Amino acid sequence: MQKHDALFSKKSAPERSARMVETIYGCKWSLTVYQLLANGINRPGAMVNHVEGLTTKVLNQCLKRNVEFGILDRVTFSEIPPRVEYQVTSFGQKFLRILDELEKLQQELDANDS
Repeated sequence: MQKHDALFSKKSAPERSARMVETIYGCKWSLTVYQLLANGINRPGAMVNHVEGLTTKVLNQCLKRNVEFGILDRVTFSEIPPRVEYQVTSFGQKFLRILDELEKLQQELDANDS
């Protein structure tokens, strides 16, 4: 038998993006925050007021994680009283499309199980 040259190298999961998806889906509130932003609710106080059970502490942790990943951008206005708003970055738009596709896949799987 003749040894064949390897045509393909071992494929592994994309480390950073896979961890990002896992972290975002693992956060109970991230998807809700994206929904709020899509509906024009971009100030933390308003977010807390619009979602039952969401606390300021948990929201701030969620927002911070999303800013660190580059999904959201924190915009600070130099006003008195201080005002902070969040917006989805261009990278975040791409990432949210991937999450939408995952949700569609889950709906397809759920429909096939019925």
